[in-house]
Amino acid sequence: MPKPIFILNGPNLNTLGRREPHIYGDQTLKDVEAACEAAAQASGAIIDFRQSNHEGTLVDWIQEASDAARALILNAGAYTHTSVALLDALRVLAIPKIEVHLSNPAAREAFRHNSYVSLASDGVIAGLGVYGYIAAIEAVKRLEAAA
Repeated sequence: MPKPIFILNGPNLNTLGRREPHIYGDQTLKDVEAACEAAAQASGAIIDFRQSNHEGTLVDWIQEASDAARALILNAGAYTHTSVALLDALRVLAIPKIEVHLSNPAAREAFRHNSYVSLASDGVIAGLGVYGYIAAIEAVKRLEAAA
């Protein structure tokens, strides 16, 4: 069986659709997952889509991806700006890593301008809403082809 693309989502992303829809849109995390499933299926890939509000769980999943996944797409939410633990876990991975954000952190509050995740990512997609996840799935294919 081929390895999946891990798509990991951090804190508060389970509240999409209710949380600041003027920033994050009105689609739920289930809607995001369905869009990712469709995009992956269209490209012949499979995904493993997960969400946790807990930093340690995300670290565990990133470590699991090392052997179990062909690539990692990560929306670390607020941990993007605070978690050296996520950065350290990401630095171990030898698979493609794409950072995704629904909004554009660079256009928001100053504390959101710093990303620890970016320091270990092959690419960053921000500000495109749910389409950012689909673009990340496409980017995985291109990164794999270039390797």
